[in-house]
Amino acid sequence: MTDSNALDAEDRKIVTLARSARARNGVPEGAAVRDETGRTYVAGTVALPSLELSALRTAVAMAVASGAKSLEAAAVVTEADGVSDEDRAAVADLGGPGTPVLVAAPDGTVRLTVSAG
Repeated sequence: MTDSNALDAEDRKIVTLARSARARNGVPEGAAVRDETGRTYVAGTVALPSLELSALRTAVAMAVASGAKSLEAAAVVTEADGVSDEDRAAVADLGGPGTPVLVAAPDGTVRLTVSAG
């Protein structure tokens, strides 16, 4: 586990935003990404009959749709132990393989950090 207080302020912010999205929307996952300009994009899991997206892929899509050219970091709040290959691939597509993905528990404790690639 990583002490969330040991994170820099910007990484702590995206974990907090992801946690808030999960709680506010009552969804299994919340995610947030930070682009190259410092803007953040926040999303929850999308589960419609015709469209299913993880929170992280939704946040990446929102960043792309808003004109982001790259990502600095991503965070996902989930009960799962890790991040799917598809989620990491979406982050890598925009941010590159070295983009850090913070995986936090529902209480906001960062359990691990993985690279997108």
